[in-house]
Amino acid sequence: MWKIMKENLEDLTSPNLWRAAAAELLGTLFLVFFGCASATGQQNQANPDYVQIALAFGLIVGTMVWGIAHVSGGHINPAITLGALVTRRVSIVRALMYIVCQCIGAIVGAAILFGLTPANARAGLGVNAMQGDVTEAQGFGVEVMITFVLVFTVLASIDGKRSDLHGSAPLSIGLAVAVGHLVAIAYTGCSMNPARSFGPAVIQNAWDSHWVFWIGPFVGSFVAALSYEYIFSAGATLGRTKRCLTRSRAPSEPEKAEELEKVEICELDEKKDQENEEEQLLIEKHAPAE
Repeated sequence: MWKIMKENLEDLTSPNLWRAAAAELLGTLFLVFFGCASATGQQNQANPDYVQIALAFGLIVGTMVWGIAHVSGGHINPAITLGALVTRRVSIVRALMYIVCQCIGAIVGAAILFGLTPANARAGLGVNAMQGDVTEAQGFGVEVMITFVLVFTVLASIDGKRSDLHGSAPLSIGLAVAVGHLVAIAYTGCSMNPARSFGPAVIQNAWDSHWVFWIGPFVGSFVAALSYEYIFSAGATLGRTKRCLTRSRAPSEPEKAEELEKVEICELDEKKDQENEEEQLLIEKHAPAE
């Protein structure tokens, strides 16, 4: 417990935290502005252009992740930050700071969009809501599903133990966002990002079924983080699970080196045991029968 408190205190006093938090604020601001701008004015139409909206959200997410990932990790989504917290990639302090800044950025982005949009074209301002006869329970389920796919994709894209990662992580993340929108716009308007829903809701004072756009993505993120990290990630083992559950953040470079050395030693021991077994079998095979 003391170790976790110490790590969080160190993170709080680090200048890099504030730089990263500013990056999250800026990234979420542009996400909400560009993404919701593509949906503004279409919400009262009989046949909104789902492809346009999905591409706008997917492309801006991929663009901003590419631009700020080296600073903050490029979360721009409280659900992603929760997934990073569950898998101990960020400290509790950093996660809270990120989520607060993401929400502030979303409000500012929605406010700028409101100010730049003519009054007769502001319909909805991209506010998420249950569509048609969709119930809150159904909307909740849809948000869980699409956020699971997003967080699972993010964790798979940054898995340092995978040897087959040769593509672009921002591209794969952007595609996950786009496909989520193609499916979920007809159900909930597609959130998969609580901050993205929060900003327009504040500006428009629209809170109907708003809990769906927080609880749904958080549940989807939590389940995706646990399942990927402890079942599907490269090198997932029981030992790794125990280490993750007792750390407040990802291991440092010296800790990684020590862990890698232990793994290599274990692999060598297993190889020697296997060679000894093969040698013993060979001796028994060629031994004269009594």
